[in-house]
Amino acid sequence: MGIGATFGNDLLKLILQAVAVANIADNAAGSPLTTLGLALHTADPSTTGANETTYGGYGRVSIARTSGGWTVSGLQATPGANIDFPVCTSGSATITHWSLWTLTAAGKFLVGGTVSPNISVATGVTPRLTTATTLTVS
Repeated sequence: MGIGATFGNDLLKLILQAVAVANIADNAAGSPLTTLGLALHTADPSTTGANETTYGGYGRVSIARTSGGWTVSGLQATPGANIDFPVCTSGSATITHWSLWTLTAAGKFLVGGTVSPNISVATGVTPRLTTATTLTVS
């Protein structure tokens, strides 16, 4: 599926920052979500959220939908502060992708893409998205 660059950025801002898309989506209406679930993947999540990592201790993290939490540009998002995932208690993984969900457990898959740089996970490692991490929609 293709998406226009301007609308793609608007859509990321709507999802991550709760910024309305003029004449299309008004985040203030009703009861909008204030948090989302962020997941890590070892391969492309495709359109279903497939390939979510399964290292021991892993769990999705809750992130706030706020303009201060993310920088969005060019179909990419960068966290405004470090985002730590649960420490790996067993196993290993190479994190190459991410996804957003309406809930931290189950929920609706919203969007996903690549993580740069990739994250190597092993026992004792706390996977972290830093302010230098780029999440690209794919």
